[in-house]
Amino acid sequence: MLETLSIRNLAVVESVDVYFYPGFHVLTGETGAGKSIIIDALGLIAGARGSAESIRYGCEKAEMEALFSLPSGHSVWNTLEKLGIRAQKEEHLIIRRELNSQGKSTSRVNGQMVNLTMLREIGEQLVNIHGQHEHQNLLRPERHLGLLDTYGESVIGPLKAEYQERYSKFAQVEKELRELQDSSQKSYQMLDLYRFQLEEISSAALKPGEDELLSEERVKLSYSEKMMDSISGAYELLNGRQGLEAISNVISTLEEVVRYDEKALKPVLEQLQSSFYQLEDASFQLRDYREDIEFNPARLEEVENRLDLISGLRRKYGDSVEQILGYYEQISRETDLLENKDEHLDKLTVKRNALLGELMEAAMQLSEARRQCAADLASQVEGELKDLQMERTSLEVKIDVLDDPRGVEYEGSRIRLTRQGIDSAEFMISPNPGEPLRPLSKIASGGELSRIMLAMKSIFARHEDIPVLIFDEVDTGVSGRAAQSIADKLYRLSSTCQVFSITHLPQVACMADHQYLIRKKVQDGRTMTEVEALSEEGRVKELARMLGGVEITEKTLHHAQEMLNLAEASKAEETQAVKY
Repeated sequence: MLETLSIRNLAVVESVDVYFYPGFHVLTGETGAGKSIIIDALGLIAGARGSAESIRYGCEKAEMEALFSLPSGHSVWNTLEKLGIRAQKEEHLIIRRELNSQGKSTSRVNGQMVNLTMLREIGEQLVNIHGQHEHQNLLRPERHLGLLDTYGESVIGPLKAEYQERYSKFAQVEKELRELQDSSQKSYQMLDLYRFQLEEISSAALKPGEDELLSEERVKLSYSEKMMDSISGAYELLNGRQGLEAISNVISTLEEVVRYDEKALKPVLEQLQSSFYQLEDASFQLRDYREDIEFNPARLEEVENRLDLISGLRRKYGDSVEQILGYYEQISRETDLLENKDEHLDKLTVKRNALLGELMEAAMQLSEARRQCAADLASQVEGELKDLQMERTSLEVKIDVLDDPRGVEYEGSRIRLTRQGIDSAEFMISPNPGEPLRPLSKIASGGELSRIMLAMKSIFARHEDIPVLIFDEVDTGVSGRAAQSIADKLYRLSSTCQVFSITHLPQVACMADHQYLIRKKVQDGRTMTEVEALSEEGRVKELARMLGGVEITEKTLHHAQEMLNLAEASKAEETQAVKY
């Protein structure tokens, strides 16, 4: 769960520290007071993109920090380990995010820097924010398949992974086949050029790294006379009277007197002896090197000619021998394809058809799993909708195969293959008995969409392991009994995760376990937002405001207290029912 949230200099928030608890939380306040800023801060914590415009006017940066308490079995710990972030499961998880005035963002998880992609991967396992824009997903049929796959992840996921693996193999072979089929006359005109290039490179008999070795040999051959003089001179000096012979005499002299003061002279003697052996070894190496120096003008000419040949090939085919050989392999394959096109077409066609059969088998299994999950999802959504005053609503997740005249031919049909499968999904609804099922996007009202989305979130919460669920005015467009049913649903949902809701409805606010008042104030000529955790008395006053508007009367206060009492009784009854 989320335990604390600290915000500094975000929009009109100057400094806010809020403490949260298990259960159902509501954020209330006048329109424009800054309720959404709290949600925006949590979105930034979870990896949403930020901008410099979000920073409070006159400030250099905005800062957000959230502290989570999570069970040791939560999936986010495995994600942290995978990302190389050190974390102890028995400790808190702390996420910090900063936005500066240059538009740059800095994120830390338990003090360790992470990039935005990593933060998003972590955040999506901790916080799920349902804003009003999510209603639009229900109005877009192309998003429905994703919602279905999310619901049936345990069943659909493995089959989908198997399908996508086969799809990648099929798509690669299909691409190769199409490219070979599309080989134009121009490609055949290139065949003579390819043959010439193959012959030119092949006749050169290149070896990897040959150019580097030849360049080194050319230097040695070019300066062999100078090297002979220098090496010989160095060898003679080292072995002359002022070299090894002199050091040997010094060693003999010290050996005669070392016994008189071993403590002082023995280390010096040993150092000289070691130096003598090293210099002697160096002289042997110089002697051997001198004997290997080669005066060979003919070989030098041969090396120069070979390097000129390689240089000419490099200008045409690559910057190194390795690149030239790589080019040779490439045009060898292309030449073989062009010279034996029909044979390769036959092989690719056989391979493509075999892969298509395997792919369609996986696609059908995936499609069947989706149909089963679709029926189960529709049944569960209908059950949830009964609790939300939509008991007569029928819902179906319609699954169709994607027909496409340009798709692949399979068993007499043209089917469009996508990376997601061969299916399309669309939510169909009948709000009233006797009416046919129609696309949700065409007949659902705003209030119905809110409740359908809440029903689905309630179902997904039982399948996902996300500890914090946030609803931004999910009760928009509803009132009366429907509003009360949403409040009841949110409260029930809070038994499986921590629930937050921004609301303007007293029916929803009174069912909360914890209520926070968001309000603006002007101090020293600057507007700032405050967050107050309301006491029982504070909740009564805030509910009275929500019921009666600006003027709070004894009657609205009494009504507010009554609503709270009824809500507490309802929650107690709900808790008792869960126990038994």
